[in-house]
Amino acid sequence: MKIFKASIFFLVSLSLSGCDQLARGIDHKELRITPTEMKHFVEEVKMDLVFVEGGEYLMGDYGLQHGAEQMSHDWDKDSRPVHKVKLSTFSIARFKISNKEFEIYLKSNGLNLRSFEEGQRQEDWKNIHSLPNLPAHMDWYEADRYCNWLAKVSNLPFSLPTEAQWEYAARSRGQFMMVATDDGTYRQTNDDFTEYGGGPKGINISTYRDREEFARKMGWTTDGLTPLPVDRFPPNPLGLYAMSDNGLEWVKDWYDENYYQHSPEVDPQGPKAPVTKDYYGRDTKVARGQAYANPSWGGGVNVHRTPENPHGYAFEHEMIVLGDKTARCVVNSHNRIE
Repeated sequence: MKIFKASIFFLVSLSLSGCDQLARGIDHKELRITPTEMKHFVEEVKMDLVFVEGGEYLMGDYGLQHGAEQMSHDWDKDSRPVHKVKLSTFSIARFKISNKEFEIYLKSNGLNLRSFEEGQRQEDWKNIHSLPNLPAHMDWYEADRYCNWLAKVSNLPFSLPTEAQWEYAARSRGQFMMVATDDGTYRQTNDDFTEYGGGPKGINISTYRDREEFARKMGWTTDGLTPLPVDRFPPNPLGLYAMSDNGLEWVKDWYDENYYQHSPEVDPQGPKAPVTKDYYGRDTKVARGQAYANPSWGGGVNVHRTPENPHGYAFEHEMIVLGDKTARCVVNSHNRIE
């Protein structure tokens, strides 16, 4: 049985009516935005794609063999062994899917954002999900539907990235970069913690203080669990933002803790069926990145793999945990997208 990595998250309870609405599927004929709006939306999505030339790299926890400190980056054995992977060329979204983009998807398909229960923090999360430049939170099925819908409206082969594509892009085409920042390191200010809070602010990746101050500025009570704008900190050398913080990112693959031991070398797609169960016996998908990174304690290392129930259920109950689940899409094409 796979043991979960420790992570900090905020529980977001969603109504069953909203879940049922999404489960019924999508009617692509029920267009609720104008052709002009759709054209503009598709153009913006295409402009924010980063071309990633395919190539060969060593996937997995390379720290012991190739890291600067000659130490493993991940205490979990599921990120080993290091293995050769050859990837075809693709393009990937520069940013996580934003609330603005997800709203277009919902509006286009006659769907509503899942409703929230009452309470101060739930009210805050309603506001968080309405701020255009924050990452949209969703379960795996919603993320998959969104990317598939992009393929329909753009006539381009959009999909969720494979785990191999995600790591290759986060590591700027497979370089030995520990974290997906502008220089592969964590950098923060030297501010001390005080009895009133404070502490370091992020220079190239977020800290608790950054999220807490943003929440205070917006009048929210979500403190250090607050998502930040998708472009808040510098991108990695490839030009991709927030791959190591501001929300775990769904990828295509089913989770298999032993997959690296027999992964195909060319364009691995992950297991064909569910393999690894969570503590409660539920199937798991791979999530990458980190929900809330912090230079003071690390997190967000590019080789980390996290098993997550695709519905987002928490504990043994059917409570949905989406406050830390995000995604971005890829285009599986050898051509640059113009």
